[in-house]
Amino acid sequence: MNFQQLYILNIDHDLSLANGNENYMSPDSARQMNEDLALLPFWYAMPGSSVLCASAYNLEFLDEMQEAFGLIENPVTLTVPCELDDGLCRKIVPWGWNKALRKRLLNAGIMERDVPSLSVIDRLRSLSHRSQAVNILPHLRLNSSFCGDSRFLVTLEDCRNYVLRHDSCLLKAPLSGSGKGLYWCKGEFTRYVSGWCDRISMSQEGVIGEPIYNKVMDFALEFQSDGIGHVRFVGYSLFKTNKKGAYESNELLSDAEIECRLSQYVFIDDLKLLRHCLEKKLSIIFGNDYSGYLGVDMMICSFEELPVYRIHPCVEINLRMNMGLLARFLYDRFLISGVEGKLRIDYFMSNQDLVRYHQIMTERYPLLIKGGKVHSGYFPLTPVAKPDCLYLASAVVL
Repeated sequence: MNFQQLYILNIDHDLSLANGNENYMSPDSARQMNEDLALLPFWYAMPGSSVLCASAYNLEFLDEMQEAFGLIENPVTLTVPCELDDGLCRKIVPWGWNKALRKRLLNAGIMERDVPSLSVIDRLRSLSHRSQAVNILPHLRLNSSFCGDSRFLVTLEDCRNYVLRHDSCLLKAPLSGSGKGLYWCKGEFTRYVSGWCDRISMSQEGVIGEPIYNKVMDFALEFQSDGIGHVRFVGYSLFKTNKKGAYESNELLSDAEIECRLSQYVFIDDLKLLRHCLEKKLSIIFGNDYSGYLGVDMMICSFEELPVYRIHPCVEINLRMNMGLLARFLYDRFLISGVEGKLRIDYFMSNQDLVRYHQIMTERYPLLIKGGKVHSGYFPLTPVAKPDCLYLASAVVL
């Protein structure tokens, strides 16, 4: 029987996982993003695999990218949804597993042997709960160069007391998407805050409470779990979020350069100590129950007393593929060593605005590729020509 590795971009995974229902349908904006960015797995898929997405625009763009980067001997191909019921034995590699994706694939013809069971997905949902980060955080404050505190608030009274004890704090839904499920409080437990906490606690067992830190920099340590007990470090991620905590962009840099930038604030030895500690802790918690990539988001925070800069070692744990890993793969596979750049996901009010942005960036930063590696310039990571496209993933190398 033929075997195929099939990659799927379900970037609405966090929303679906939080909902927990196999019949969940994400909002229009999330479905639009899934469709517009469906080819993103091309940049991290293994050679000879396939990406699930429809439309001739995707096929045309894929062919252009593989020709531009010289990837023609063992190319990534497309699989359209109507071709799934074909008897192939597949390894499915989604952005993340949830019940809604499982049901969608089964309805499309994927064999049940090729998807996780409902009990396995229930376990993954439990492991994705932000209380995991709360539990591991105390074990990662390895010395005075580390900071961080978070609490899992189970009752409404717990939430009230936590908010009133802090001049400002952040409440988080234990399961939510990037920049979603966050509530910023200013020391007042209003009726609206109470209602929000009550709704979240009813569906997700509680609420996460965190103090507000003076953040200097967002970064992450990225890992891969083999599913048989071992989690290994695979690279760094340096990224930016907006004031609401939603993802904005990733720096395209070598691991060595990211370490260099972090070392302006903290000791490299502390980062390496944290990395080794996380490999052990994550292996115990996730190593036997999860196979795939995961990221641990962190911050550099500043304080008035010494040490002025400290590492918050576990803001949250993302048990799925993430933009930091995409940036790592993109840099290591497609960029010449030593360059610097940026990876962005942008939303446009119209496809005309998207195309205009693409044209401006193409003229301003002409693309130079030699030997299959980008030396400089701008290039899209997803199709531009699709008429109703509103989301664009792109990279620029300076």
